[in-house]
Amino acid sequence: MEFFSPKGSIVRKIWSNADTILFVFAGASAEFALNKAVDWLYFTGKLPADPLGRLFSTVTYAQMIVFSELDKANKAIDKITAIHSEVEQNRGSLIPDWAYRDVLFLLVDYSVRSFELLYRKLSSAEKEDIYNTFYRMGLRMNLKELPQNYQDWVAIREAHMLQDLEKSRFTIDLYKQYKKHLGLARFILLKEVQAQLVPQKVRKLLGLRKVSLLMLIVPMYKLSRKLQFDKLVKAVILPTAYKPQIKALDMPANA
Repeated sequence: MEFFSPKGSIVRKIWSNADTILFVFAGASAEFALNKAVDWLYFTGKLPADPLGRLFSTVTYAQMIVFSELDKANKAIDKITAIHSEVEQNRGSLIPDWAYRDVLFLLVDYSVRSFELLYRKLSSAEKEDIYNTFYRMGLRMNLKELPQNYQDWVAIREAHMLQDLEKSRFTIDLYKQYKKHLGLARFILLKEVQAQLVPQKVRKLLGLRKVSLLMLIVPMYKLSRKLQFDKLVKAVILPTAYKPQIKALDMPANA
Protein backbone atom coordinates (compact mmCIF):
# COMPACT_ATOMS: atom_id res chain seq x y z
CA MET A 1 0.00 0.00 0.00
CA GLU A 2 1.48 3.35 -1.08
CA PHE A 3 0.98 6.43 1.07
CA PHE A 4 1.36 10.05 0.02
CA SER A 5 4.06 10.42 2.68
CA PRO A 6 6.01 7.22 3.48
CA LYS A 7 5.85 5.80 6.98
CA GLY A 8 8.87 6.83 9.02
CA SER A 9 9.27 10.16 7.23
CA ILE A 10 9.97 13.38 9.12
CA VAL A 11 6.84 14.87 7.55
CA ARG A 12 4.69 12.35 9.41
CA LYS A 13 6.50 13.12 12.66
CA ILE A 14 5.86 16.84 12.26
CA TRP A 15 2.24 16.56 11.16
CA SER A 16 1.26 13.93 13.74
CA ASN A 17 1.96 16.32 16.62
CA ALA A 18 -0.66 18.87 17.67
CA ASP A 19 1.99 21.14 19.22
CA THR A 20 3.90 21.45 15.97
CA ILE A 21 0.74 21.90 13.91
CA LEU A 22 -0.48 24.67 16.22
CA PHE A 23 2.78 26.52 15.65
CA VAL A 24 2.35 26.05 11.88
CA PHE A 25 -1.13 27.48 12.39
CA ALA A 26 0.32 30.51 14.23
CA GLY A 27 2.83 31.26 11.49
CA ALA A 28 0.28 30.75 8.73
CA SER A 29 -2.15 33.13 10.43
CA ALA A 30 0.49 35.89 10.21
CA GLU A 31 1.21 35.39 6.51
CA PHE A 32 -2.43 34.90 5.55
CA ALA A 33 -3.04 38.38 6.92
CA LEU A 34 -0.20 39.93 4.91
CA ASN A 35 -0.60 38.18 1.58
CA LYS A 36 -1.64 40.48 -1.27
CA ALA A 37 -4.18 37.86 -2.36
CA VAL A 38 -5.95 37.72 1.02
CA ASP A 39 -8.89 39.55 -0.59
CA TRP A 40 -9.78 36.21 -2.19
CA LEU A 41 -10.39 34.77 1.26
CA TYR A 42 -12.51 37.81 2.10
CA PHE A 43 -14.57 37.35 -1.07
CA THR A 44 -16.42 34.33 0.35
CA GLY A 45 -16.78 35.97 3.76
CA LYS A 46 -15.56 32.82 5.50
CA LEU A 47 -12.21 34.16 6.66
CA PRO A 48 -13.38 37.25 8.58
CA ALA A 49 -16.41 35.37 9.93
CA ASP A 50 -14.35 32.48 11.30
CA PRO A 51 -10.59 33.09 10.87
CA LEU A 52 -9.62 30.28 13.24
CA GLY A 53 -11.86 27.77 11.51
CA ARG A 54 -10.64 28.81 8.05
CA LEU A 55 -6.98 28.46 9.01
CA PHE A 56 -7.70 25.31 10.95
CA SER A 57 -9.29 23.72 7.87
CA THR A 58 -6.11 24.45 5.89
CA VAL A 59 -3.80 22.67 8.32
CA THR A 60 -6.19 19.74 8.89
CA TYR A 61 -6.51 19.23 5.12
CA ALA A 62 -2.71 19.18 4.90
CA GLN A 63 -2.51 16.62 7.69
CA MET A 64 -5.13 14.41 6.07
CA ILE A 65 -3.22 14.42 2.79
CA VAL A 66 0.10 13.60 4.48
CA PHE A 67 -1.35 10.51 6.18
CA SER A 68 -3.61 9.22 3.41
CA GLU A 69 -3.05 6.49 0.88
CA LEU A 70 -1.85 7.97 -2.41
CA ASP A 71 -5.16 7.66 -4.25
CA LYS A 72 -7.17 9.12 -1.37
CA ALA A 73 -4.67 11.96 -0.94
CA ASN A 74 -4.84 12.84 -4.63
CA LYS A 75 -8.64 12.93 -4.46
CA ALA A 76 -8.43 15.31 -1.48
CA ILE A 77 -6.06 17.59 -3.41
CA ASP A 78 -8.41 17.49 -6.42
CA LYS A 79 -11.28 18.49 -4.12
CA ILE A 80 -9.30 21.53 -2.92
CA THR A 81 -8.66 22.49 -6.54
CA ALA A 82 -12.36 22.14 -7.37
CA ILE A 83 -13.39 24.33 -4.42
CA HIS A 84 -11.03 27.07 -5.54
CA SER A 85 -12.28 26.77 -9.13
CA GLU A 86 -15.84 27.34 -7.92
CA VAL A 87 -14.77 30.49 -6.05
CA GLU A 88 -13.03 31.73 -9.21
CA GLN A 89 -16.20 31.17 -11.25
CA ASN A 90 -18.30 33.04 -8.69
CA ARG A 91 -15.92 36.01 -8.72
CA GLY A 92 -15.31 35.94 -12.44
CA SER A 93 -11.50 35.94 -12.27
CA LEU A 94 -8.63 33.60 -11.52
CA ILE A 95 -6.70 33.26 -8.28
CA PRO A 96 -3.08 34.15 -9.17
CA ASP A 97 -0.78 31.15 -9.45
CA TRP A 98 1.70 32.88 -7.13
CA ALA A 99 -0.98 32.99 -4.42
CA TYR A 100 -1.32 29.20 -4.53
CA ARG A 101 2.45 28.88 -4.36
CA ASP A 102 2.59 31.23 -1.38
CA VAL A 103 0.25 29.02 0.65
CA LEU A 104 2.23 25.93 -0.30
CA PHE A 105 5.49 27.67 0.59
CA LEU A 106 4.35 28.82 4.01
CA LEU A 107 3.33 25.25 4.89
CA VAL A 108 6.86 24.14 4.00
CA ASP A 109 8.52 26.99 5.87
CA TYR A 110 6.50 26.72 9.08
CA SER A 111 6.79 22.94 9.15
CA VAL A 112 10.55 23.46 9.36
CA ARG A 113 10.46 26.47 11.68
CA SER A 114 7.94 24.96 14.10
CA PHE A 115 9.73 21.65 14.48
CA GLU A 116 13.12 23.32 14.96
CA LEU A 117 11.74 25.74 17.53
CA LEU A 118 10.07 22.99 19.56
CA TYR A 119 12.51 20.10 19.10
CA ARG A 120 15.78 20.18 17.15
CA LYS A 121 17.51 21.28 13.97
CA LEU A 122 16.52 19.36 10.87
CA SER A 123 19.04 17.81 8.51
CA SER A 124 19.27 18.83 4.85
CA ALA A 125 17.73 15.49 3.87
CA GLU A 126 14.79 16.03 6.25
CA LYS A 127 14.16 19.50 4.87
CA GLU A 128 14.25 18.03 1.37
CA ASP A 129 11.69 15.42 2.43
CA ILE A 130 9.37 18.13 3.77
CA TYR A 131 9.66 20.19 0.62
CA ASN A 132 9.14 17.20 -1.66
CA THR A 133 5.87 16.33 0.07
CA PHE A 134 4.35 19.76 -0.55
CA TYR A 135 5.98 19.97 -3.98
CA ARG A 136 4.00 16.89 -5.00
CA MET A 137 0.83 18.51 -3.68
CA GLY A 138 1.59 21.51 -5.87
CA LEU A 139 2.20 19.36 -8.93
CA ARG A 140 -1.15 17.63 -8.38
CA MET A 141 -2.79 21.08 -8.27
CA ASN A 142 -1.08 21.90 -11.61
CA LEU A 143 0.87 24.80 -10.12
CA LYS A 144 3.53 26.28 -12.35
CA GLU A 145 7.10 27.43 -11.63
CA LEU A 146 7.61 25.29 -8.54
CA PRO A 147 11.28 24.86 -7.60
CA GLN A 148 12.28 21.21 -7.82
CA ASN A 149 14.20 20.98 -4.54
CA TYR A 150 14.52 22.59 -1.13
CA GLN A 151 17.70 24.54 -1.89
CA ASP A 152 16.14 26.21 -4.94
CA TRP A 153 12.98 26.85 -2.93
CA VAL A 154 14.85 28.85 -0.24
CA ALA A 155 15.76 31.67 -2.67
CA ILE A 156 12.36 31.68 -4.35
CA ARG A 157 10.62 31.77 -0.97
CA GLU A 158 12.54 34.95 -0.11
CA ALA A 159 11.56 36.51 -3.43
CA HIS A 160 7.92 35.64 -2.89
CA MET A 161 7.89 37.30 0.53
CA LEU A 162 9.37 40.48 -0.90
CA GLN A 163 6.87 40.60 -3.77
CA ASP A 164 3.66 39.21 -2.29
CA LEU A 165 3.39 40.50 1.29
CA GLU A 166 2.11 43.87 2.43
CA LYS A 167 0.28 45.34 5.39
CA SER A 168 -3.17 46.32 4.17
CA ARG A 169 -6.64 47.08 5.50
CA PHE A 170 -7.26 43.33 5.31
CA THR A 171 -4.29 42.75 7.61
CA ILE A 172 -5.63 45.19 10.17
CA ASP A 173 -9.14 43.76 10.00
CA LEU A 174 -7.98 40.17 10.19
CA TYR A 175 -5.93 40.83 13.32
CA LYS A 176 -9.02 42.45 14.84
CA GLN A 177 -10.88 39.22 14.08
CA TYR A 178 -8.10 37.12 15.63
CA LYS A 179 -8.38 39.21 18.80
CA LYS A 180 -12.18 38.96 18.80
CA HIS A 181 -12.25 35.18 18.36
CA LEU A 182 -9.30 34.36 20.63
CA GLY A 183 -9.80 36.84 23.44
CA LEU A 184 -7.12 39.23 24.63
CA ALA A 185 -4.90 36.76 26.55
CA ARG A 186 -4.77 34.17 23.76
CA PHE A 187 -4.31 36.91 21.17
CA ILE A 188 -1.25 38.20 23.02
CA LEU A 189 0.10 34.64 23.19
CA LEU A 190 -0.47 34.21 19.44
CA LYS A 191 1.59 37.32 18.73
CA GLU A 192 4.35 36.11 21.04
CA VAL A 193 4.49 32.82 19.11
CA GLN A 194 4.52 34.67 15.81
CA ALA A 195 7.31 36.99 16.94
CA GLN A 196 9.56 34.03 17.66
CA LEU A 197 8.52 31.99 14.63
CA VAL A 198 8.03 34.16 11.55
CA PRO A 199 10.72 35.36 9.10
CA GLN A 200 12.17 38.84 9.55
CA LYS A 201 10.13 40.28 6.64
CA VAL A 202 6.87 39.15 8.22
CA ARG A 203 7.88 40.30 11.69
CA LYS A 204 8.77 43.75 10.37
CA LEU A 205 5.52 44.22 8.44
CA LEU A 206 3.45 43.21 11.46
CA GLY A 207 5.48 45.31 13.88
CA LEU A 208 6.33 42.32 16.07
CA ARG A 209 9.29 42.75 18.38
CA LYS A 210 12.27 40.51 17.76
CA VAL A 211 12.70 39.51 21.41
CA SER A 212 9.66 37.50 22.46
CA LEU A 213 8.49 36.20 25.81
CA LEU A 214 8.23 32.88 23.99
CA MET A 215 11.96 32.48 24.55
CA LEU A 216 10.96 31.73 28.15
CA ILE A 217 7.62 30.09 27.43
CA VAL A 218 8.90 27.38 25.06
CA PRO A 219 11.40 25.86 27.55
CA MET A 220 8.69 25.92 30.23
CA TYR A 221 6.27 24.16 27.89
CA LYS A 222 8.87 21.53 27.01
CA LEU A 223 9.28 20.89 30.73
CA SER A 224 5.51 20.59 31.18
CA ARG A 225 5.49 17.86 28.50
CA LYS A 226 8.16 15.90 30.35
CA LEU A 227 6.15 16.22 33.56
CA GLN A 228 2.97 15.35 31.62
CA PHE A 229 1.33 18.66 32.52
CA ASP A 230 1.02 19.77 28.90
CA LYS A 231 -2.62 18.69 28.61
CA LEU A 232 -3.45 20.95 31.53
CA VAL A 233 -1.54 23.82 29.91
CA LYS A 234 -3.36 23.30 26.61
CA ALA A 235 -6.71 23.27 28.41
CA VAL A 236 -5.96 26.75 29.72
CA ILE A 237 -4.59 28.38 26.57
CA LEU A 238 -6.70 26.84 23.77
CA PRO A 239 -10.16 28.07 22.68
CA THR A 240 -12.82 25.72 24.09
CA ALA A 241 -14.67 25.43 20.78
CA TYR A 242 -11.61 23.96 19.03
CA LYS A 243 -10.31 21.64 21.77
CA PRO A 244 -11.82 18.44 20.26
CA GLN A 245 -10.35 19.25 16.84
CA ILE A 246 -6.96 20.14 18.31
CA LYS A 247 -6.92 16.94 20.34
CA ALA A 248 -7.63 14.98 17.16
CA LEU A 249 -4.47 16.39 15.56
CA ASP A 250 -2.35 14.16 17.79
CA MET A 251 -1.95 10.82 16.06
CA PRO A 252 0.64 8.04 15.68
CA ALA A 253 3.34 9.11 13.23
CA ASN A 254 3.02 5.77 11.41
CA ALA A 255 -0.77 5.69 11.35
